[in-house]
Amino acid sequence: MTIIEQAELERQQRYIGQIGQCLDAYRSETGFSRRYWIHTYGCQLNENDGEKIAGLLAEMGYIESGDLREADLIILNTCSVREHADDRLFGNLGRLKNLRLEKPDLVIAVCGCMMKQPEHVTRISRSFAFVDLIFGPQDIYRLPELLYHRLTEGKKQYLVGDEDTLVEGLPVHRARRFRALCSIMFGCNNFCTYCIVPYTRGRERSRQPGDILRELRQLAASGYREVMLLGQNVNSYGQDIGDSDAAIRDFADLLQAAAHEPFYRIRFMTSHPKDISEKLLQVMAAHPVIEPHLHLPLQSGSNRVLERMNRQYSREQYLAIVRRARQLIPGLAISTDIIVGFPGETEEDFAATLDVLEQVRFASAFTFLYSRRTGTPAAEMADPVDPAVMHERFTRLTALQDAHSLDVNRQNLGQSVEILVEGASAKQEQVFSGRTGQNQLVNFTVADPALLPAEARRPDGGIDGNRLEGGLARVRILEAKTFSLFGVLEAYRP
Repeated sequence: MTIIEQAELERQQRYIGQIGQCLDAYRSETGFSRRYWIHTYGCQLNENDGEKIAGLLAEMGYIESGDLREADLIILNTCSVREHADDRLFGNLGRLKNLRLEKPDLVIAVCGCMMKQPEHVTRISRSFAFVDLIFGPQDIYRLPELLYHRLTEGKKQYLVGDEDTLVEGLPVHRARRFRALCSIMFGCNNFCTYCIVPYTRGRERSRQPGDILRELRQLAASGYREVMLLGQNVNSYGQDIGDSDAAIRDFADLLQAAAHEPFYRIRFMTSHPKDISEKLLQVMAAHPVIEPHLHLPLQSGSNRVLERMNRQYSREQYLAIVRRARQLIPGLAISTDIIVGFPGETEEDFAATLDVLEQVRFASAFTFLYSRRTGTPAAEMADPVDPAVMHERFTRLTALQDAHSLDVNRQNLGQSVEILVEGASAKQEQVFSGRTGQNQLVNFTVADPALLPAEARRPDGGIDGNRLEGGLARVRILEAKTFSLFGVLEAYRP
């Protein structure tokens, strides 16, 4: 692991200042500001990376653009976990070619996990030669330097470092006003045979507890009500930092310390079953500020498949964790990840997965068809599952899980739940949304606008959803759907 020293960050800061001077000169000459547009694929860790990229660009003087076609700098922040993400990237790159022809000064960058796979970099250099910048997730801190050379010299800058870096002090442009993402660690040591992440994100690197708590205090002081602690496997936090802080030795200690900060809600993901501890469950049970929700990837209910996946736990151990967690934390919602069609999966193996679903009755599940990733051990395994069989099993799996999700949501009918409001619905006029502590999506209407602050009530009688974002709403649940709940506002507090 390479810890990026302050001197290197100061060097990058000088590039930020030089780019800022260029942008100021352009603004003085034309009356316009340079704008950026970032599209992020994948998980919350990628989203947090995108926020750091946006923070660097804001320091340079770039302004965020809401329209791709108005941007002077376009950055595609990639994910390598699923083949579908690869296809989307190259499809979007193809569409950017014409935009680049219309705007010769447009700068196009591709970054993120996919760039850690040399075959993708080679494909871009050969087939998408209009791409100006390429860098990996560990190289974000060097964006000012790369962009400066591209702007002043006109040369492409392709840099994908081999070192697993740990960087503190990067600016962050938060995408939400009420919820903040806080990465507590980077990388993964598990090497599940289907997963490319250890090869793209590198080995596990835990941030120092003091740096994390300092960030959390700043977030709380800035008015953020919810924070999500992020890592590929948060349960292994601290295993690589020794006794640097005797009070915080593992994730349970860190979560307990975070629970004493003045947040409304603390969330975290993802938990690997092999590393979850009784101590962690006890901390969750002891602190109401920690949401009663546990995302616990299963992947398969078959011990034979779990062994081939190198998951390092059995179905029996997984079910024991679920039983203990529910015993300690009443009302706990459990969500999961499941892969269908892993090489060699038999009908008996698949039946074992369905059996675990029946026993656990997950609140929700992210379900995936197995996606072959070049460079992983599973990519070389014999006995692939026939695609037609895979899709048929996937249909059965999702039908069962949808039924369970609906049953879980129906338990809220007639109940009054408190949610953290995320704003207006993107699809329905005057419908607003938020999430419960169990991470259930709640859409709601407002029958009595007098329940809301005056600034949220529009002159035409409507409601400004932006004014509700980050507030706490008590909602009476009237309808349960598979993926959401629907209700009417009973009370609201900013």
